Amino acid sequence: MKVIVCIKQVPDTKGGVQFNPDGTLNRAAMLTIMNPDDKAGLEAALRLKDQYGAEVTVLTMGLPKAADVLQEAIAMGADDGVLLSDRVLGGSDTLATSLALAAAVKHLGEFDLVLCGKQAVDGDTAQVGPEMAEHLEIPQITGALSLSYEDGKFVVVRENENYQLTLACAAPLLVTVTKSEKEPRFASIKGKMKARKAQIPTPVSYTHL
Repeated sequence: MKVIVCIKQVPDTKGGVQFNPDGTLNRAAMLTIMNPDDKAGLEAALRLKDQYGAEVTVLTMGLPKAADVLQEAIAMGADDGVLLSDRVLGGSDTLATSLALAAAVKHLGEFDLVLCGKQAVDGDTAQVGPEMAEHLEIPQITGALSLSYEDGKFVVVRENENYQLTLACAAPLLVTVTKSEKEPRFASIKGKMKARKAQIPTPVSYTHL
C-alpha cells in the first residue's frame, strides 16, 4: 500500500502575522508550523503504516524552508519526503496549487491513497484536495473523521452536516481529513534521529515534472 500525504507549512498565528507592502503574507518573517488538518491526515497515514505496513511519502509545495515540515513528518514516522519548489509557483491560487501537486503525485508513480488536510489555516478554502482529485481523475471523499482499510477498500467516516456518513471506496482514492480520530503522535527520539539523517531530495522543479 502506497500513501502520499500532502502537507503544508503555514504561519504560526500565535507568533504574530506580518504582511508585505503589497498586502501578502510575509512568510519569511513568521514562525511556521505544519497545517493542523494536514497533520491529522499524516496521523491517518501512519496508522495505516502501523496496521498494514503502508509506505508513507509526504509531499509539500513551498519555499526551500518548507523542507522543515517534511523532516518533522519523517520524525513522526513517514518514510520519505518530496519538496516541490519553483519560482514559477509563487503566489499560486488554489487551481495552480492543485495542478502542481497533482503533477507531482503523478511524477511519484503508482499510489493507492492521497491524503490532504481538509483546509489550510492560512487560506481556509478547502479547495486544493478536491481539485487535485479532479486533475488525477480519481474518486474523492472529503471531511474525513476516521479512515480504515477493510476487505480491499478504504472505509471513511466523514462529517456531513448534522450526522456522520460511512463510505467505502477502492484504490486509488483521495481523502481530505478534517481532524484525527486520535491526536497526532509526537516524534520519537528514534524518529528525530532518522529525520536528522534523512536526505530531503533537491527541490523538484515544476518545470521538470
